[in-house]
Amino acid sequence: MKKITATDPLARSADLVGDNLARLKSVLPSAFTDGTVDFDALRQLLGDAVDPREEKYGLSWNGKRDARQLALTPSTGTLRPCPEESVDWKATKNIFIEGDNLEVLKLLQKSYAGKVKLIYIDPPYNTGKDFVYPDNYRDNIRNYLELTGQVDAGGRVWSSNSEASGRFHTAWLNMIYPRLLLARDLLRDDGVMFITIDDTEVGHLRQVVDNIMGEENFLANVVWQKKYAIANDDPGIGVMHDHILVYRKSAAFRRALLPRTAAQDSRYTNLDNDPRGRWASDNYVSNKSKEERPTLWYSIRHPKTGDAVWPEPHAVWRYSKEKHAALEAAGALYWGPGQSYAKPRLKRYLQDVQDGVVPSTWWTFDECGHNDEAQKETGELLENKVFNTPKPLRLIERMIAIAGGPSDSIVMDFFAGSGATGHAVLRSNISDGGARRYLLVQLPEVLSRESNDQRVAAEFCEKLGKPHSVAELTKERLRRGGAQIKESSGAELADVGFRAFKLADSNVRTWESRPEDPETCFVVP
Repeated sequence: MKKITATDPLARSADLVGDNLARLKSVLPSAFTDGTVDFDALRQLLGDAVDPREEKYGLSWNGKRDARQLALTPSTGTLRPCPEESVDWKATKNIFIEGDNLEVLKLLQKSYAGKVKLIYIDPPYNTGKDFVYPDNYRDNIRNYLELTGQVDAGGRVWSSNSEASGRFHTAWLNMIYPRLLLARDLLRDDGVMFITIDDTEVGHLRQVVDNIMGEENFLANVVWQKKYAIANDDPGIGVMHDHILVYRKSAAFRRALLPRTAAQDSRYTNLDNDPRGRWASDNYVSNKSKEERPTLWYSIRHPKTGDAVWPEPHAVWRYSKEKHAALEAAGALYWGPGQSYAKPRLKRYLQDVQDGVVPSTWWTFDECGHNDEAQKETGELLENKVFNTPKPLRLIERMIAIAGGPSDSIVMDFFAGSGATGHAVLRSNISDGGARRYLLVQLPEVLSRESNDQRVAAEFCEKLGKPHSVAELTKERLRRGGAQIKESSGAELADVGFRAFKLADSNVRTWESRPEDPETCFVVP
């Protein structure tokens, strides 16, 4: 069995710079001289598309160039299988990876580039209290191992991004930028990305993702009503919402319709036993005047009285005489009970309505859940409030529904947190018979019993006999969520398990095509 060293190409993540150069050379070979890029020739070939000015439109910050370079730097990490921490290791197609998501995203480029249908992320909000990933540009794997206590860290600790640091926005942008750069390449051409964020960084994030995904691929800034009441002690204007930025990978994406609800269908009845079935009435006049639409200013005959019925001068009929005659002949006009209406209304038949509802940018808590609902969901599963800001399952299920695509699509979340994305994938599969699979990544952020915000979570990990980390909570939520679904649905064949992996240094033995071997370095399938 061949040994692989840390410098061997097989032990490294994909060479993103090399891939970019190869793609450029295949399109513009004359831009290369002696194997390197000739920028003067490239500028000539691109013509007016190159902006020679020093001042350009766009968001810039200290460290942006380094952050971009960090995304392009190959990783020497590896993913170690953990069958003992998994559920149904041999059969499941779901993946959970414990590690720094920046390094994991690099490692996934070889196996998952262009394969993910939906990416949903709920990154740390930049509140001055939330955890920020402090990337080390020189050796991120070493940095990760130190800060998670896997090697001697010399007293270094994770820190929050305090406004007192003087680089409040810069630190957050340097964290999110390289991760989004790598995430884009994992999406299918018909893939889509949803990102939840609050008002603090939504403006900056919009510009960052415009730059990475292309502003022509922006689809929506959804407003999610995350609360149902304002806190009485709020000193300012009560925040009731979060933003959800939605971007497609390319024009190949086609959003799906949301399922129609029973309440929406209940508006359709059949008051006159119409053979075409249930219908709802609609206005038969328009908002145009007879001066604007003279051909729609005419009289029709009342079916009961025989009188001539004229529209109002400022609100003429919606249809021409010929169209009206056709609608009348088809029985598509409703004149009220006992034909008592002065003007008709138009029947719109349920059978003609599209099988679904167009999504909007306003998502209420009635439709998508709220913060309290999310806390109750995790509390019932894990016995206590162990996550600070989980997302409700109904919120993520709506994203999955809009993403559409094949029934076996891959759904990814590299800020997995409470594990709600994985849980939502399983519920969606039970709901519509799909076979989607999830790919989750979560940093093993250490939980301290000395922290008021983390004490309950740390004690819960202790009760489980597990290390005190967020990743352990995520895995436990996935275990219990899967068991709950299997028990409540009775779906014996449903895939509710997951394969667990951990990010590690690359000084491991070679690997063979044997995922059942926990001692083997393994590339995720």
